[in-house]
Amino acid sequence: MPSNSDSVKVAVRVRPFNQREKNAGSACIISMKGNSTTITDPNSGQEKTFSFDHSYWSHDGFIEDKDGVNKSESDHYADQRRVFSDLGKGVLDNAWQGYNAALFAYGQTGSGKSYSMIGYGPNKGIVPITCEELFKVIESNKDKDKQLQVSFSMLEIYNEKVRDLLVKNKAETGSLKIRQDQKMGFYVEGLKHVPVRNYKEIEKLMEQGTVNRTTASTNMNATSSRSHMVITIRFNQVIMGADGKSNTRSSDINLVDLAGSERSASTGATGDRLREGSAINQSLSTLGNVISALADQATSKKKVIVPYRNSVLTMLLQSALGGNSRTIMIAALSPAAINYDETLSTLRYADRAKRIQNKAVVNESPTERLIRELKEENAKLLSMLSKGGRGGPDSSEGRRELQRMLQENERRMNDMNLSWEQRLEQARKEWQKSVSVGDDQKSLEEFQHKPYITNINEDPQLSGIIKHCFNKGKTVIGKTKTGDVNVQLRGLGIQPRHAIIHHTGSKVYIEPAEKSALVFASGHRVREKFCLSHLDRIRLGSSCLFLYIGLPEQRTPSDQTDQYNYDYFMMELAEHEGVTVDLQTPRGTEAVDEASSERAFQEYVRLMPLISEANAISEELSKTVHFDAEIKSDASHDPMGKATGREVIVRVTDTKTKKIWMWPHDKFLHRKDLMDELYSQFMEDSSLHVAKEKDPFWDPVEDIFLGSCHILLQSLSYGLEVDEHFTLHNYHGKEEAVMHVQLLPCNAKGQLLSEDDNIYEPAELLGQPFHLSLILNQYMGVRWNKEDKSRGVYCRYKFFDSKVLATDTLWGKSTAEVNYSKDFVYRKFTEDFLRYLSTQSLVLELWGKQVESATEQTNGYTNGNAEVDNDMLKMTHQVQYLKGECEDLKKENFKLKKTVDTQKQALEMSKAKPRRGSIVEAEKKRPVTEGPNRAVGLDVDLAKALKIFFKDVRDVQNQVKEMRQQVMEVNQDSRQNGNLKVALEKQDKGLHDIDNHLASCVQNLKQTVASTLRKGKS
Repeated sequence: MPSNSDSVKVAVRVRPFNQREKNAGSACIISMKGNSTTITDPNSGQEKTFSFDHSYWSHDGFIEDKDGVNKSESDHYADQRRVFSDLGKGVLDNAWQGYNAALFAYGQTGSGKSYSMIGYGPNKGIVPITCEELFKVIESNKDKDKQLQVSFSMLEIYNEKVRDLLVKNKAETGSLKIRQDQKMGFYVEGLKHVPVRNYKEIEKLMEQGTVNRTTASTNMNATSSRSHMVITIRFNQVIMGADGKSNTRSSDINLVDLAGSERSASTGATGDRLREGSAINQSLSTLGNVISALADQATSKKKVIVPYRNSVLTMLLQSALGGNSRTIMIAALSPAAINYDETLSTLRYADRAKRIQNKAVVNESPTERLIRELKEENAKLLSMLSKGGRGGPDSSEGRRELQRMLQENERRMNDMNLSWEQRLEQARKEWQKSVSVGDDQKSLEEFQHKPYITNINEDPQLSGIIKHCFNKGKTVIGKTKTGDVNVQLRGLGIQPRHAIIHHTGSKVYIEPAEKSALVFASGHRVREKFCLSHLDRIRLGSSCLFLYIGLPEQRTPSDQTDQYNYDYFMMELAEHEGVTVDLQTPRGTEAVDEASSERAFQEYVRLMPLISEANAISEELSKTVHFDAEIKSDASHDPMGKATGREVIVRVTDTKTKKIWMWPHDKFLHRKDLMDELYSQFMEDSSLHVAKEKDPFWDPVEDIFLGSCHILLQSLSYGLEVDEHFTLHNYHGKEEAVMHVQLLPCNAKGQLLSEDDNIYEPAELLGQPFHLSLILNQYMGVRWNKEDKSRGVYCRYKFFDSKVLATDTLWGKSTAEVNYSKDFVYRKFTEDFLRYLSTQSLVLELWGKQVESATEQTNGYTNGNAEVDNDMLKMTHQVQYLKGECEDLKKENFKLKKTVDTQKQALEMSKAKPRRGSIVEAEKKRPVTEGPNRAVGLDVDLAKALKIFFKDVRDVQNQVKEMRQQVMEVNQDSRQNGNLKVALEKQDKGLHDIDNHLASCVQNLKQTVASTLRKGKS
């Protein structure tokens, strides 16, 4: 007899690289030895090892046979059959003994959960093999006193709502309710359990459920990576005794394919004001809490409260986790370095799960007793109803609950009273009603002779499920099947009349039915009539993807349709958006780290469909918010300019108020989940009531990084000033503004260094005091302010060991004086400071400021008049602009007053010897104090020297031209036959002459300048 306490059996399985990971050149970070699995941090090389019941290596070491089945080439490789032998057989054995059994797959999207559970093509997974093996044993049963009954159900959980996948259009009538029974535990009320007699019927039901799931995922914006699927196989063994009484041994086999584990990471994103999680992620995050609580319960004597009731999924899995079930968990792993964090999280999750203890019991009882107990319970319920319900203020609610319980018991009794053959016949008739005879054959013939499109889904199991054929003439695709719309396609961004297909007989064309309709063909936006080619990739709306299969004569046996999967579509769209160029184009001295760029590119590809969906939701909910993905480069903020880090951020723009936000990747994912929840609510009751503080589309205004420039500091260590106009570039390398910057080194008295203070070796400054003045004179061409006069900009920076410093905000002007200065005084010039000047840059960052709109400034209060609200907004902007003007006038007035005072002092001290003043005064006075006549004389001498120099350089340019001509002559001369040796000899002689001539020019210029400077000092 098995023990009363059973630990959850845990297995991990690593899959091969997918195409995306191969393109990234990703390294494998997983290794396995026996039942141990080791993961290696790609950055530090640190290893972490975990032990499980089974560790399956399915990464490599296999070949594909002629039937497409993956066969092992070594003992190390674990194929589908081996996984079933270790895990699936255990599930079957438990079912035969009368134990409930559960098997659920956990892991990030694309890690291979569905492959292990369902399989792909001829490589069948645990679910179909388990069903096959179960019916093999049933069919071999010769015992007349034992009747074996199998029923099948299939449901999906999305956004905390349960949907029966074996019932069409159930999504439109609402979700199913979760009920609790004292004996049964939690169950789904009204869930369809279909009796089946063989595996083929299960296959048909799974196909029907998959079609319903695919259709609904498009309609409800619920991709398979965000929903959980639960298949339940109910297995009853009815055994007749010698006394003529029957005994029923029952087992529920729950096979669970969980949503992608990365979804739980976005719940309550760090730094987001909306910290509460969405209902979409509630099931997955609660499952983690339940597993942690059960693991603590197994290792602690203290009573631990397990939060089963906090989500629909955990209520349904209560018996599988810590209850009456023998449970197996398979954790699917990605081998790629770019998925290190998610893979490590999955391993830790599985490590906790293996500590859970269940208490499984055999579910066996006399059939007559079950019926008798139901009758007794019904009698009690009828008695309570006759007394007016349960009393109290909620008696009407109590009566409804009693009636529901009575109806449920009667349904269960009717099922028990029906013979198994009657139930099978009833299921057969229902199937015939829902599926017309000959439909499958008719559809197959159509696909063979007509062009069509077939859907592509993130989950390979849901790809190729929906197909639409095109007859000759015009086919209209739209959201509602009204008017001339032939093909109904419900999904985000789909217009009432979205696209028109023209089939001429020899060619097929596609065109948008409306200007606003999003239609893409092989990555390109289609704006007018476009001729489709066989295997073109089509995107309609935000996320409806299709592969076009052309006319029969265009198809070939070598067509590799499998390569056009979801990843291929996303990569193609991203490349046409130009993100690859953006990633591979460095700014200045910025290095290109291929690994970092590839990670950012993959993240960008993953975000693309989510951003398209967010934009479509915004449009349907009449929000004025638009989302765009951008690549953030760490080099824009790095003083050394060598940072190679890249990350994807989302630019959020309110097209009405022109406000802009920059959201980190995690924050966007969290907000996207809340948007989906809001959209689901809107789809159910067409209402949209959400407070501004809880609106996922809204945020308070924030400062925005616009651009930066890097100023080399090495010249300062030689006492040379910096006085230039620098261009500030954004993350894309586009110009945001130009700034006039001065860095002026000075002596201990705060005076500008003169020619006599030349520093030939920076080491001379060590131990000496050092003074420096930073002056920001003017902004020019500020694009941020030019686009909206209510905006402002300021500059911030950090110099050596200072804190982050910032200028005042300049409002409303694209070109204006800054008049910012900052003096830096260092008592001793240290080696650290010298190293800083020699190796790093001063990064000046330009940041944009925004003001709240009039509505936001009044905490959302409006008077209901849009015109008045707009006037208030304009007045607010005007006030900000006038404030900026007033500040500028004050500064200008101060400058004029200071100039007048300076001129008065100059008149009073005209007879006194000139004295060096402050840095700025010295800069202004230098031309005057040196005397006009002497300055003119020096300028004439220097001008003459430069004239002679440029004349000599012109001769050098002519010599270079002659060299080019000689090379051309050698190439064109048939006698030389392009002789390389002759050309090189002539070039060598020419270069020697140029070198001598240029050296002479430079020497003459040096002598003339030196002579002129000596004359100026004398």
